[in-house]
Amino acid sequence: MRVLVVGSGAREHALCLSLANDPAVTALSCAPGNAGTAAVAEQRPVNPLDPDAVAALAAAISADLVLIGPEAPLVAGVADAVRAAGITCFGPSRAAAQLEGSKSFAKEVMAAAGVPTARAFSCGDEAEVERALDEFGPPYVVKDDGLAAGKGVLVTDDRAAALAHAAACVRVVVEEYLDGPEVSLFCVTDGVNVLPLLPAQDFKRIGDGDTGPNTGGMGAYSPLEWLPDGTVAEVVRTVAQPTVDELRRRGTPFAGLLYVGLAMTEWGPRVIEFNARFGDPETQVVLALLESPLAALLHAAATGRLAEHPPLRWRAGAAVTVVVAAANYPGTPRLDDPITGGDQPGVIHAGTRRDGSGVLRSAGGRVLSATAVADTVAEAREAAYRLVDSIELPGSQHRSDIALAASRS
Repeated sequence: MRVLVVGSGAREHALCLSLANDPAVTALSCAPGNAGTAAVAEQRPVNPLDPDAVAALAAAISADLVLIGPEAPLVAGVADAVRAAGITCFGPSRAAAQLEGSKSFAKEVMAAAGVPTARAFSCGDEAEVERALDEFGPPYVVKDDGLAAGKGVLVTDDRAAALAHAAACVRVVVEEYLDGPEVSLFCVTDGVNVLPLLPAQDFKRIGDGDTGPNTGGMGAYSPLEWLPDGTVAEVVRTVAQPTVDELRRRGTPFAGLLYVGLAMTEWGPRVIEFNARFGDPETQVVLALLESPLAALLHAAATGRLAEHPPLRWRAGAAVTVVVAAANYPGTPRLDDPITGGDQPGVIHAGTRRDGSGVLRSAGGRVLSATAVADTVAEAREAAYRLVDSIELPGSQHRSDIALAASRS
């Protein structure tokens, strides 16, 4: 099977690593890729937001399967163009990807499907935002209605800050605050059937103790031993399957990866958000534990044969990943700093490049993630932080408490 992975982040590097180890994959390309994907896949230059360019590249390399990694190409309709060219593609259509592209659309779908989630108002002006803030009270939750690279959400007790965040967006969703630990659940779907992967937990804020502004994610771990038995099945039954069914009913079937972001409240799981693709950094830990061949799983979903896929096999133990970010992130990151220790096993690249001399340099906000697998969360965490300590990036920052609470339980 010839596979093309579209994207250039840590998610795509993790996907490429899994696919490169799959005996069924005879050729692997990544477009445009990064310095990490270059070690395991043929690099192909392409604008990932150009549907026609991606489809043309897939045809040129005779791809049997195209995997669209990031959300922006999905919302731009890249998967539609690839499928229109007669090539199998894992990733939802432009219409279905609005589940991530528009928070208002996602809330509308959840309401129609009876999915448990926070009450919310879609707001287009300051007066509507003020009324919504008054309705819910603090903590205020204000979400950019469109794509924001995981950084469009503000949770604050400061009303002025909530209003300022809303003013900086074209349209926002203001919703009630959901209290409880967060869980990420990836669900592979062919538009009819739903197959869940292992749940994971990520850490969104930049600072230890969940302080500071939101980021795209500063670390993750899996599995979640504290999660009550039956939770995954409950989420599939009450959230993922009804959502997939509702989108199919609307004539916009969702085939690809449905990411369910949850708050485990005292009333049970409640949806915080949907994404239309594998999440970063959760992908790093979930795929590190997956023993079933990835290509066959994704191909089955992309061709409507997910019901025929055998039960997934998982490695025993736990995985932890810690993100190493550039100076100033999540603001405008400092770029082009040299990196040493970035080519070790377990280091997954996100914002990296090689200069003309072959030196590895930073090229984004979240630069690398150190991922380790061990028998326990505590051992995996210790190994991941040893890996972090062996990486040198001037001005870099990372959290020191990823999976800390879980390692002590």
